[in-house]
Amino acid sequence: MKHDILIVDDQKDIRTMLSGILRDEGYNTREAENSHQALESIKMSRPHLIIMDIWLNDSRFDGLEILDIIKQEHPSLPIVMISGHGNIETAVNTLKKGAYDFIEKPFQTDRLLSVVARGIEVFQMTEELRELRSKNEIVTDLHGTSAKIVSLRQNIEKIAKTNSRVMVQGESGSGKEVTTRLIHFLSDRKNQPFVVFNCAGIEASNFEEELFGSEKKAGTPDFVIKMGVLEKANSGIMYLDCIGDMPYEVQGKFVRILQEGKFFRVGGNKQIKFDVRIISSTNNDLEKLIKDHKFREDLYYRLNVVPLAVPSLSERREDISLIAIHFLEKICKQHSFTKKTLTENTLHTLEAYSWPGNVRQLKNVLEWVLIMNPNATEITPGMLPIEITKIQNALVKDNNKNFINLPLREAREEFEKNYLSFHINRFNGNITKTANAVGMERTALHRKIKTLNISDVENVTNET
Repeated sequence: MKHDILIVDDQKDIRTMLSGILRDEGYNTREAENSHQALESIKMSRPHLIIMDIWLNDSRFDGLEILDIIKQEHPSLPIVMISGHGNIETAVNTLKKGAYDFIEKPFQTDRLLSVVARGIEVFQMTEELRELRSKNEIVTDLHGTSAKIVSLRQNIEKIAKTNSRVMVQGESGSGKEVTTRLIHFLSDRKNQPFVVFNCAGIEASNFEEELFGSEKKAGTPDFVIKMGVLEKANSGIMYLDCIGDMPYEVQGKFVRILQEGKFFRVGGNKQIKFDVRIISSTNNDLEKLIKDHKFREDLYYRLNVVPLAVPSLSERREDISLIAIHFLEKICKQHSFTKKTLTENTLHTLEAYSWPGNVRQLKNVLEWVLIMNPNATEITPGMLPIEITKIQNALVKDNNKNFINLPLREAREEFEKNYLSFHINRFNGNITKTANAVGMERTALHRKIKTLNISDVENVTNET
C-alpha cells in the first residue's frame, strides 16, 4: 500500500516540487493551500503524514494553529513543519506543540525524504503497538473450553469477515467488548479504527455533539471543528456500548443516518459521508424498552441484524478454574509478584460462586487477593473476600452446630447434605459432573439427593 502524504503550503511551486519528489519515491500526495482545504482533506481521509508550512497567506489559521486542531483529533499523526523564516525558537515551539520534526527552507531532498520515512515508520509502529495491545487483550481474556465459549468463538469467526451490523448481548462484565474487539481483529477492517462509544456515560445534552461532532461558523473568533466518534471511526468499526441508553430523541436521527450513510455535525451545514461498521451491545431488555416507548423498534431491527450472545460466567462454570489460573499469572507478571498458585479448595470455592460481575469481577477479586497477600505462595479460600466464601458457608447450613452432640446418623446426614449441595452448585446443577467429582454413580447420587431432600440448589440437570 502506498503511503498518503498531505502537503500544506500557500505557494503552488513549493507544493508541486514536494509532490514531485515524494511521488518519485512511491508516495501518494495531496495538496492544500490554506487551513480550510487542509482540514477538509483530513476529514475526507486521514493521511499517513502531513508536511505543512508555518506561515500561510490568505488562510483562516496559520500552520501552528492547524497543528493544534489536528493534534486534538489525531494525536499520533506525524506532522512535519516547514518554514523559510525559521530559527531555533520556532523549531522548538513547533516540537512542543506536537510536530514530529521541523525543516527549514530551502531544504535538502535527502533530509526531507529521511524525515518523511522515519515519521511514517514511527506512525506505523505506534499503530502496530496499538493493534498488538488489542490482540493481547483479545487472546488472553476470551478464555475457556466450555461448549458455550467454543460456540461463541466459532460464531465470531463467521461474523467477522462480513460487514453486517451485530448486536452483542450479555450480562455486565461477561466480555461483550472483548468479543467486539475480536470481531474487529478478525475482520477486513482490522487496520482501521476501532472506536468505543459508551451511550450510558454521556449526558443527553451532549450526546449528539459527541456522536456526530460539532463546528462553529467560519469567520468567528472561536471557530473550531470537533470530530465526533462516528467520524473518527470512518472506514473502521464503532462499538456502541449500552445502546439502550441512547436518548430517544437521538435514536430517530441515528436511524436516518444509518439509512443514508451521511450526517451533519452539530452546527454544520455540510453532509459528511461515512463508512462504518456498527456493533452495539446491551444488557437491557430492548424488547421491553420498545414496548415502553423508550427504544425505537426501527433502530432495533437496523442494529440487530446478527445477534450474538455472550454467556455469563455462571453459565460456564467449567471455565472458571482455567480463567482464574490465567488471570493469576497475568496479574503476578503485571505487579512483579513472585509465582503463586491457587489451591484446589480455592478453585472449588471460585467455581461454586455465582459471579454476578462475571469475568471482570473474577479478575478484580484475584487482583485484590494478590495485593493483600503479596508474600503468599499459595492462595487459600481464607484469603478470598467474604462475599465469595459466604456462599460456601451458606451451603454448609448450621455450620456453628456442635456435630459432636448430634447422633451419628443425623451428623452424617447433615454433613452429606451440605457437602453435596456445595458440589452441585459448583457444577451449576450438572449431576453427571457432580457424580464424577464426588466419586459416585449418577443413579446413586440421584437417590442420595432424594433421600436427603436436597432442594435448595440453584439448578439440577442431567447434562453430561
